[in-house]
Amino acid sequence: MKPIINVVGAVIISNGYILCALRSAKMSLSLHWEFPGGKIKNNETPKEALKREIKEELNCDIVIHSKVAETTHESDSNIINLSTYQAKIIAGNPEAIEHEELRWVNIGELSTLKWAPADIPTVTRLTHEI
Repeated sequence: MKPIINVVGAVIISNGYILCALRSAKMSLSLHWEFPGGKIKNNETPKEALKREIKEELNCDIVIHSKVAETTHESDSNIINLSTYQAKIIAGNPEAIEHEELRWVNIGELSTLKWAPADIPTVTRLTHEI
């Protein structure tokens, strides 16, 4: 049986642009884009995990708003349950601490990036809402 990994991602929006993170060469799914975030620890709620992950990955504090999407993606080795939330940075400027690159992308151009499979349903939802 494949392990189930529960993860969260932040859809950080500012002036019609969304912050996208390029996975580094040392990560699985390297050089695919994703919404920044990460694994939920056993003692955390999804929102607590997302705040912690954004602090660790981007050195920013966020406020979390509504859930954007909840998706499940099965790979060869595991099952990813991803919940994405709309968020806003309230302190700090995003730094690419763990990622290859960070990029602010116009919502209408999100689909031009090569996304990690679990993030694609969120991209689809965002691009169909504009």
